[in-house]
Amino acid sequence: MPSMMTYPTTITLIGATGLVGGELLSILSQIAEVKNIKAVTRRPLGKIPARTENIVMNLDQMEGQVDALKAEVFVCCLGTTIKTAGSQEAFRKVDYEYVMSFARVAEKVGAKKFLVVSAMGADANSSIFYNRTKGEMERDLKALNIPQIEIFQPSLILGDRKEHRSGEAFAQKLSPLLNPLLVGPLKKYRAIEATTIAKAMTIAILDFHPGRHTYRSDKIQNIVDETAKLRPK
Repeated sequence: MPSMMTYPTTITLIGATGLVGGELLSILSQIAEVKNIKAVTRRPLGKIPARTENIVMNLDQMEGQVDALKAEVFVCCLGTTIKTAGSQEAFRKVDYEYVMSFARVAEKVGAKKFLVVSAMGADANSSIFYNRTKGEMERDLKALNIPQIEIFQPSLILGDRKEHRSGEAFAQKLSPLLNPLLVGPLKKYRAIEATTIAKAMTIAILDFHPGRHTYRSDKIQNIVDETAKLRPK
């Protein structure tokens, strides 16, 4: 990423109650240059961080709340699983329809950039429903008139989730053994900490470079590592 930074004054974040979204909200609330964060949730946040406004709303009505959501940067950390959602239709509503509604609001208010947590394997032509839904979301998002779109495609996300996902819990236990074996082109398959994703997203929020950019786990890790090297000791 370029070294020149521009600091947004307002950020609208959806998905702050999730693993990555919660980490991101915590980080952003500690950055002095970020003047205001609008955290959009379906239920009130328990603890509201500094410079954060909690906007509680029905996500089906987002496109009718344009003025309330207005910001320079929009960040989407929404995501569920088919098992948690209960059906493919319910999953698609969260991971496609809500994401695109949020993005259309960003387009309407003239947001400078839009960031989203997607998933590795996202492919609009995939025969796998989960991957196809994520791919269709990415495809349609890129078509919007937003100068800068940042898509994060992590592999397995590590962290302490509020909801229990048995398959992911097992994979998290294996990741310390598997990650060192994934080298070269296989690095993109490495499990990655939610905190690392949030740090990389923060860097992208503060860095204006127009275009459509996609990052997998290895690149997400590199962004954080390279930025740490540039900091004065």
